[in-house]
Amino acid sequence: MMTKKTISASRASLILFLCQMITALEVPLDLSQPPTITQQSPKDYIVDPRENIVIQCEAKGKPPPSFSWTRNGTHFDIDKDARVTVKPNSGTLVINIMNGGKAEAYEGVYQCTARNERGAAISNNIVIRPSRSPLWTKEKVEPKHVREGDPLVLHCSPPVGLPPPIIFWMDNSFQRLPQNERVSQGLNGDLYFSNVKPEDTREDYICYARFNHTQTIQQKQPISVKVFSTKPLTERRPTLLTPVGSTSNKVELRGNVLLLECIAEGLPTPVVRWIKEGGELPINRTFFENFKKTLKIIEVSEADSGKYKCVARNPLGSTHHTITVTVKAAPYWITAPRNLVLSPGEDGTLICRANGNPKPNISWLTNAVPIAIAPEDPSRKVDGDTIIFSDVQERSSAVYQCNASNEYGYLLANAFVNVLAEPPRILTPANKLYQVIANNPALLDCAFFGSPVPEIEWFKGVKGSILHGDLYVFHDNGTLEIPVAQKDSTGTYTCVARNKLGNVQNEVHLEVKDPTMIIKQPEYKIIQRGGQVSFECTIKHDPTLIPTITWLKNNGELPDDERFIIHKDSLAIMNITDKDDGTYTCVANTTLDSVSASAVLTVVDRPNPPFDLELTDQLERSIQLSWIPGYDNNSPITNFVIEYEDGMHEPGVWHYQTEVRGTQTTVQLKLSPYVNYSFRVIAVNEIGRSQPSEASEQYLTKAANPDENPSGVQGIGSEPDNLVIIWEPLKGFQSNGPGLQYKVSWRQKDVGDEWTSVIVANVSKYIVSGTPTFVPYEMKVQALNDLGYAPEPAEVIGHSGEDLPMVAPGNVQVHTVNSTLAKVHWDPIPLKTVRGHLQGYRIYYWKVQSLSKRRRRHVEKKILTFSGNKTHGMLPGLEPYSSYKLNVRVVNGKGEGPASPDRLFKTPEGVPSSPSFLKITNPTLDSLTLEWGPPTHPNGVLIAYTLKFQPINSTHELGPLVEIRIPANETSLILSNLNYSTRYKFYFYAQTSVGSGSQITEEAVTIMDEGKLAMASRQVDIATQGWFIGLMCAVALLILILLIVCFIRRNKGGKYPVKEKEDAHADPEIQPMKEDDGTFGEYSDAEDHKPLKKGSRTPSDRTVKKEDSDDSLVDYGEGVNGQFNEDGSFIGQYSGKKEKEPAEGNESSEAPSPVNAMNSFV
Repeated sequence: MMTKKTISASRASLILFLCQMITALEVPLDLSQPPTITQQSPKDYIVDPRENIVIQCEAKGKPPPSFSWTRNGTHFDIDKDARVTVKPNSGTLVINIMNGGKAEAYEGVYQCTARNERGAAISNNIVIRPSRSPLWTKEKVEPKHVREGDPLVLHCSPPVGLPPPIIFWMDNSFQRLPQNERVSQGLNGDLYFSNVKPEDTREDYICYARFNHTQTIQQKQPISVKVFSTKPLTERRPTLLTPVGSTSNKVELRGNVLLLECIAEGLPTPVVRWIKEGGELPINRTFFENFKKTLKIIEVSEADSGKYKCVARNPLGSTHHTITVTVKAAPYWITAPRNLVLSPGEDGTLICRANGNPKPNISWLTNAVPIAIAPEDPSRKVDGDTIIFSDVQERSSAVYQCNASNEYGYLLANAFVNVLAEPPRILTPANKLYQVIANNPALLDCAFFGSPVPEIEWFKGVKGSILHGDLYVFHDNGTLEIPVAQKDSTGTYTCVARNKLGNVQNEVHLEVKDPTMIIKQPEYKIIQRGGQVSFECTIKHDPTLIPTITWLKNNGELPDDERFIIHKDSLAIMNITDKDDGTYTCVANTTLDSVSASAVLTVVDRPNPPFDLELTDQLERSIQLSWIPGYDNNSPITNFVIEYEDGMHEPGVWHYQTEVRGTQTTVQLKLSPYVNYSFRVIAVNEIGRSQPSEASEQYLTKAANPDENPSGVQGIGSEPDNLVIIWEPLKGFQSNGPGLQYKVSWRQKDVGDEWTSVIVANVSKYIVSGTPTFVPYEMKVQALNDLGYAPEPAEVIGHSGEDLPMVAPGNVQVHTVNSTLAKVHWDPIPLKTVRGHLQGYRIYYWKVQSLSKRRRRHVEKKILTFSGNKTHGMLPGLEPYSSYKLNVRVVNGKGEGPASPDRLFKTPEGVPSSPSFLKITNPTLDSLTLEWGPPTHPNGVLIAYTLKFQPINSTHELGPLVEIRIPANETSLILSNLNYSTRYKFYFYAQTSVGSGSQITEEAVTIMDEGKLAMASRQVDIATQGWFIGLMCAVALLILILLIVCFIRRNKGGKYPVKEKEDAHADPEIQPMKEDDGTFGEYSDAEDHKPLKKGSRTPSDRTVKKEDSDDSLVDYGEGVNGQFNEDGSFIGQYSGKKEKEPAEGNESSEAPSPVNAMNSFV
């Protein structure tokens, strides 16, 4: 579960501001003003008689007021009592009773008066009473003798204290006496028993009274209660112990807590229920205490008046009591009078409105004197709860007291009328900076004072217009409220205060900040004990605010533990324990806002082991086991596993018994005889298994006959003349008693023999000798112990020992299906001659020789086994055109029988494998030599070879295919009339009479014309000479100069001589620059008219000679796959892909040399 909470500082400021709005207008203390009481003691003031009495009275005014006191309505002369002093610059009284004084001497009603030249203010009537904690009066407490089932009330009757004491009942050991529906304490402190029980007998029922004010506890004499039993108990219907009768009345004051009580007696103990007649009990204000015997309603109002009924009920009947509640009210304010500041000639009113039940009486005083006898003031007029002022003058300044009282209390309020003529003043500091979070209210203060009351206007910016409209709220105290501040609300605001005596202004500044947000919140985690967890808390905040991140656990501080590691954006907890379970909260605080997010960590683990194992219902073959589950460690228990130990037969070894659901804590267990049982329980949840519980007590079951016989009985002969009977022995607890043995019985099947039996012990097999070979036997094995036999066992069939088969399969026939597969047939042998369990037939076959090679080879026999009673089988994987032999044998559990006579068969011819190699040598301009080897596996008689070849052009397109048939006895061939410098692809395969075999492919290239090769070599040699390089640089410089001159002459509009000569006599050997690529035309030999084909590839041995020139034409044709024009110039790269890459190629991937590109220019 995750929660998120955001608190804005602006909202807190708004709450504070609203509180300020209801206070009276504050007059600056540098201006004349009547006194105002600022602090006073409570009306009902209970003092500690052991300490000095301090009666507070503080006031402010200009000039500072003087103070006087009355006591019990008369002047209290402080100077005449040495124990009474007044604090300096204050009206607070200090009465020193620490040195022999008595607090009782100063009991009474005190009232303080603060006075200056503009009026007098008075405090409330302060009633001083010292607290009292009297002792219990001595009395003889008689023991209480009560019959079981009767009611009982133990009276406390505490002494009357001030304030009243808190009552509770304890024993001699200062332990509170337990209370419940049957026994409980009433509101008056008495202890009520609805009915008593023998366990209520005790001699130390003690009532204690605690006086909190003096921090003392008083104790009543112990009360002894003895309960005597009478049989049978008589049940009875409920009656009320308190309150008595059927009806009663209760008066409570408004705002107090209403407590109604009904305590009933009866047998069985009654249950109490509350209802309000004609209405519902108030929701959220109603509580039930003292086991529903007390109804509690808080903050009662007049609406809570009415009839409340308590009903006490038990199975024999019910009783009820009705309490009529009347809610009265001491006076409470509706409108309290507030200070009034007026300028000369203004009008005003003081209003004093209060309510109560009964309705309070309103009376006015002026300067602490009843207004009826006070000096006349023509500017005022009293009208009940209102005083109306008109055309006031400075002499009208005074303090007025309003008193609202009824029989339940009174209210007294001071409010002054201060007549001043003052120009406006702004009390808020100038240039005050306000910072708020966006989308929150902004409150800009303009606290002011003036008389007459100034008018307030607000402006934004230096030349801004007056603010008005729905975007702003203007409060009476001058505050400007922006209900939803946005980023554009940032700026300077000016407030102007005006009255008829002048005006004044003040600037304040507002900054609106981005809210702090948690963009990655902590998430709910379930972690196993001992693991680790990390809660992330990534925040985004206004860059001008500095956030602080605090982590809390369960709304408190994190434990002081090094396992808790706080990082910038996360909290890590290492090696988690159970105590780490809880809610973790990330709180991000700035000076303006706070945001938080919470996540729950649940620590889980394997369950704690069960405990308190108990064995009940102990019978011979069953027992009941019960236990108490251990703590599930926050992962519900899914099941319980019950294990047992056999302390007699396998001590220390625990076996699985059963398992039950996780909600079950008892199980009925089935038992075996003659076992010394101990049990333990293991709890399982999703995390894993608990540690085993402590072992239960041991339980030894009685011995009995075996319940079961050995399992897995078999009869198998190990020799041709015996029968081995084997079985799985019983485990220790299966023996059911001492002296476990086995009765082994056998007889030959279907011959009418009697059973032969033998009794053995501590073994799991018995060998019967002298049996016929492989005949069926009936067998059984029965368990027995000292108390008797197990039930009759089941019979099983077995066989005596096997021997090798006697005869070989006959009439073996072979049929060749194809050149690699043959089918074999044979006749089965008689079952009697098998002399054992027939497992199948086994074929041995081997290749004698290959018919094509006419030579014998090493004999390698192969074996195929065919399970069951089959009479045929297939021989796969044979070699074509070969001679094979085979024989067939029968197989049983003992081994193989004799072999059938060898059978010879031949496989027909097949297609040959590919020739063993194909080599192409001796390339010339128009011929290539081909050499090959015969197929490794001819698979028949070769009748011919077939050669196919075709040329490959520069784009890897294949030319026409040529086919040549070659006699089978040839191993080489010279191909003539081929094109020079051409690549060819060859396909070569052998044939038998059955068909063609797999082909082998190869590629080769004829060499190029030697004249062309020499020409290219010569060009390379010239291009690398120093004189040629110098000449080329000179020609380039000359051309550059000519171009510059040409450019100048053309700008002048004339022709230059060289240009004219070029126009008239074009040099046929100098070609113009090509328009497409800007290169010079290349040199052409007049004698060479044939186009130069693509360069010759590497020789057939796939190597490049080291001594060849790096710039030769061969390199361009092969290394970079180049092409040439008819005159030998380079025109591009050969980009076609070969069908088969050379096996040992060493082609270069370098770019063509720039020297070669210029070779033909010489």
